[in-house]
Amino acid sequence: MERVVGTVVRGLRGPIINNGDNIEEIVVETVLNAATIEGFKIEDRDIVTVTESIVARAQGNYATIDNIAADIKTKFGEETVGVIFPILSRNRFANCLRGIAKGAQKVVLMLSYPSDEVGNHLVDIDELDAKGVNPWTDVLTEAQFREHFGYIKHPFTGVDYIEYYKSLIEAEGVACEVIFSNNPKTILNYTKNVLTCDIHTRFRTKRILMSNGAEKVFGLDDVLTQSIDGSGFNEAYGLLGSNKATEESVKLFPNNCQPIVDGIQAKIKEITGKTVEVMVYGDGAFKDPVGKIWELADPVVSPAYTAGLDGTPNEVKLKYLADNNFSHLRGEELKQAISKYIQNKNEDLVGAMEAQGTTPRRLTDLIGSLSDLTSGSGDKGTPMIYIQGYFDNYTK
Repeated sequence: MERVVGTVVRGLRGPIINNGDNIEEIVVETVLNAATIEGFKIEDRDIVTVTESIVARAQGNYATIDNIAADIKTKFGEETVGVIFPILSRNRFANCLRGIAKGAQKVVLMLSYPSDEVGNHLVDIDELDAKGVNPWTDVLTEAQFREHFGYIKHPFTGVDYIEYYKSLIEAEGVACEVIFSNNPKTILNYTKNVLTCDIHTRFRTKRILMSNGAEKVFGLDDVLTQSIDGSGFNEAYGLLGSNKATEESVKLFPNNCQPIVDGIQAKIKEITGKTVEVMVYGDGAFKDPVGKIWELADPVVSPAYTAGLDGTPNEVKLKYLADNNFSHLRGEELKQAISKYIQNKNEDLVGAMEAQGTTPRRLTDLIGSLSDLTSGSGDKGTPMIYIQGYFDNYTK
């Protein structure tokens, strides 16, 4: 029978995960149960993905605002702390900021503009043009920013993040000065002690600060890298990838996930005889063209994955072959010619014209994005994703 369906993606419903649950067993049971009830077969090279959130929940990887404050105080002592380049997010950063403020004597908050690192805008870039403001050279005080642009609420959240972040800091009894700049060196005019809160540009920011006279430089990835008074922690990423859990706590990015994905793979192999690939995923790597938000607020899309998910796709563009190599063919003859070409394609198509337009991204980023879009971040209740046929092509 001719195959008429390619990749199939299923969001799997499982139990609500709590601290101490055996996440490996739950994932395996969920997959096997879904296969039985839905009537699909588990095959080699199927993919099981698990959202980082339930892994961290099972690990009990949480920390309080007081834990964050204690670590900040240890790192900076009585110094004024420059908190620079945070993303604008109640979920991602508000509780972190409260803990930072609670552990500091004074905070100079430096915001990038017109948007944060992941695309949340403080002001429309066209407004900068209208006011003659150059975000790459101009440093603005809070008063200057307000004079130019007024009070602007985020279109999705209805929050004025300047006012909101400043109020969180001051609520901890800490003085706060707000400035706007895209140059890391600007903060050194206010303090030599800096907590850089950017995600994907953090290494460059730290390097620039240390090369230009900073005395103490830490990133969010340096905060809670070990347990503070029994808290959760993340050795690799610290507070990066954390989310608000309660009004007084955050859930951290999960720790040590490689044994988990390897364990799930081994258990499914033992039960079914099939080798599936497994990965833990966080935010997908995609951009909203309307809100202009780049989704990836986690430090990586996938903190752990099995070996078969390493690398990038090696695909040819079917429409290129149809329009160029085999433009003289039609129907079954065209299908057979393209199928033969795919079966004999080179193992490395980098630079080949036939591969132009295919996505040169890592498999884990692509599959993580697919999984994140499938599970969503709300109430779908499908924190595990089962993917079949992802590695198949037109010939199989």
